[in-house]
Amino acid sequence: MANSPQAKKRARQNERRFQVNKARRSRIRTHLRTVEEAIASGDQAVAAAALKAAQPELMRGVTKGVMHKNTASRKMSRLASRVKSLGA
Repeated sequence: MANSPQAKKRARQNERRFQVNKARRSRIRTHLRTVEEAIASGDQAVAAAALKAAQPELMRGVTKGVMHKNTASRKMSRLASRVKSLGA
């Protein structure tokens, strides 16, 4: 357990950041899930709209340090290719 005032403050800050990051991760996962469901339904227009809504959330997660840039790029690329293949 933290003993010094500085360590106690850091523990409080860590807990707050953990909650914020947890909510942000959850929001990203929800957007990804909606894209997955749209792809599963087979409607390309709905899937493309869901992907367009999910992209800013993914990139926001990158800028906020919740997710690595390459991870977000990989997820977007794979989802985009799956959405594109629905039209074919």
